[in-house]
Parts: sequence; C-alpha cells; structure tokens
Amino acid sequence: MIRKAIYLLTLVLPWQLRRWLLNVLLGYRVHPTSKIGLAWVLPAQLIMEAHSRIGHLTVCKGVDLLHLGQYATIGRGNWISGYPNRSQGHYQHQMDRVSKLILGEHSAITNRHLIDCTHSIAIGKFTTIAGFRSQIITHSIDLQLSIQSSAPVVIGDYCFVGTGCVILGGSILPNCSVLGAMALLNKPFMQSHTLYGGVPAKVLKSFPMDLAYFTRTTGFVV
Repeated sequence: MIRKAIYLLTLVLPWQLRRWLLNVLLGYRVHPTSKIGLAWVLPAQLIMEAHSRIGHLTVCKGVDLLHLGQYATIGRGNWISGYPNRSQGHYQHQMDRVSKLILGEHSAITNRHLIDCTHSIAIGKFTTIAGFRSQIITHSIDLQLSIQSSAPVVIGDYCFVGTGCVILGGSILPNCSVLGAMALLNKPFMQSHTLYGGVPAKVLKSFPMDLAYFTRTTGFVV
C-alpha cells in the first residue's frame, strides 16, 4: 500500500522530479532521458535504459521486473500484469518462475495490447509488437494435474508481430521472423527469416536475409 501511495502522489509532479522520487523512494532505475506518461507502472523492479518510453494509460502491475532497453517503447493503453514469484497460492510447483517482461533495445510494443507476465516474456532487439489487441498469455491450466501452470515466451530479434495475434506460453518466435495478423502461436519454432501464420501458426514462406527491416539500425520505421 505504501508503494502505491507513493506512486499515486508522484503522478501530479513534473516528470524530472517524479523520476527522481521513483528512483529514490522505490529503488527504480529510470534513466534521465527516459519517460513515463500518465500511466500506472508499478512493478517490483523497473529498469528503463536511455531514451526508453512508456505511454499514457498503460498499466503494469503484479510484475517482478519490467526492463526496457535503450530506445525501447511501450505505447498507450497497454495492460501488463503478472503474478509475483513471492506470492502464495498458485504456481508453487514452479519455484524458478519469474514474472518479468524484458524488452530489447529499439523494440516497440505499440498500443492496446494485453500482456500476461505470469512467467517471463523476453522480446529481443529491433522487434515490433504491432497493430492493436494482440495477447501474450503465459499461464493456463494443466488439465492432467488440475493446477494452474505457466511457461515463458521468447520473441527474437528483428521480429514483427501483426495485429490481433495470440502468443501462448512455451512459444518461441525466432529471430527475423514475422507472425501474420490474427495468428495463434502455440509452440516453439526455430527457423528464422520466416513468415508464420494461421490458427495454429505454421510456416508459410521464407524471407531473404537482406530485407531492410532485418538490417535496420534504428527501431522506428518511417
């Protein structure tokens, strides 16, 4: 409750004072060039490297760690939630589970996505979670054991995730890959430079390795 009260009080302050208080009072590591909009971002640990951004009306709660690399961005109206590994109740059979979201340098989560960080989500560098209303869901029910369980999600470097996708726990999208709009990714894939699509997702075609998106040096695409 004290952490929530501190964060609530800082919302009305100028950003540089707000950033300083978040670092001092909550132990966050927010770089002077980074910024959080009018948003409720209250993980246990927050690391925002240089020039990273979190947009207005984004919520991040119940997460052990939120880490944004340099120039990484989380847009407006995203919902990021988790289940801290110190919590009692669910997931006691997964003592190594960590509720965290790692967003690599120059990567972007655009607007209005739902991200469940019950288990870890690692998104590589120069990757885009594009469009609207995609879901990354790391927890489910183990029908055999009749307990809630979770599994991590890994999205590689230079990936592009289209609008309205669903990515389930245990999935891997390899480097330099595209997940087509409205696709369901429900297992690990290893073939890079590939378009995956469908429900469930499957290999659709391969891409040349020299496409400009896969070789760019800045995350923002004009």
